[in-house]
Amino acid sequence: MKITIDGHTIDVEAGTTVLEAARAIGGPSVPPTMCYYSKLEDCGGKCRCCLVEISKGSEKDPRPMPKLQPSCVTAVQDGMEVKSATSPKALEARKAVSEFLLINHPLDCPVCDQAGECDLQNLAYGNKNFKTRYKEPRRTFEPEDIGPYIQLHMNRCVLCYRCVKLADQLTPERVHGVIGRGDHAQISTYISKAIDNDFSGNMIDVCPVGALTDKTFRFESRVWFNKPYTAHRDCPTCSGKVTLWMFGDKVQRVTGRKDVYHEVDEFICNDCRFHHKNAEDWVIEGPRKFEKPSVLNINNYIRPLKKVHIDADELILEGREQDEKKISMPAVPYDKVELEAIKEVKKE
Repeated sequence: MKITIDGHTIDVEAGTTVLEAARAIGGPSVPPTMCYYSKLEDCGGKCRCCLVEISKGSEKDPRPMPKLQPSCVTAVQDGMEVKSATSPKALEARKAVSEFLLINHPLDCPVCDQAGECDLQNLAYGNKNFKTRYKEPRRTFEPEDIGPYIQLHMNRCVLCYRCVKLADQLTPERVHGVIGRGDHAQISTYISKAIDNDFSGNMIDVCPVGALTDKTFRFESRVWFNKPYTAHRDCPTCSGKVTLWMFGDKVQRVTGRKDVYHEVDEFICNDCRFHHKNAEDWVIEGPRKFEKPSVLNINNYIRPLKKVHIDADELILEGREQDEKKISMPAVPYDKVELEAIKEVKKE
């Protein structure tokens, strides 16, 4: 099947979604996502962040679709033409969706452990949502303890369902889900249950915001102060392929390896994630490249450094020019009255 996205034509297999085709093309044509996760089945269609304009349905039915479509659950048709980054209507709709997600989201970035690698943070900056028109009180939820390793901040949740899908497909039995409806919908555990299984820590990796965070890393450090290293170990439960986030020689946290779309390549067990915080436990392969543009790139120590050219006027660079020309300023001598005043001050 052939599909054209923003003027780029590509051949894909039947059953491929528009989002997957856009990712195969790459570049600005790739729509942002908050709920879709390619490693999880039946995941997507919740957040509406990936809306695209379909200007041509297919060769058999060339009529455009009257409404914007979520690219993560829309299957490709032969001859389909899609506008993603070139559609003002789609871009405006994505901006409105991100504004809607921020309505109830608290301004916790200064204290949130997810700051610096938060998909909602990147989405807001990408859509230039720098102000809000919402004046009503934000929804709030009572704190809840859901297990020994994961901290739940329901106020930050955007109900993407990723953690629910992961628990359904990766763990032996799911003990949490979405309860309530409408504004009262929230992630919670069943009565007298706690999330405690060998792969529960992966819920932290799939959460796009700071709703599920690592208790063992909580308030330890900002992620941009850590340096990520690719490492592995022989683990009988999982692949043992991880990313170590180190501050000096200390391993502050362990996460799964993520791709360019911030999705985990291989899920890891809780033993690797929480119980091996010593560098001696791992075979460190080397520095890890950053998955996607974010504030973490400030700490990117693997990029080649280029010489910085300062474009400034002569007045600002006057001190530098004097140093280069080795011009020394003559000392201004004190007169007799000033010298006498200095002597009196020293005596006092």
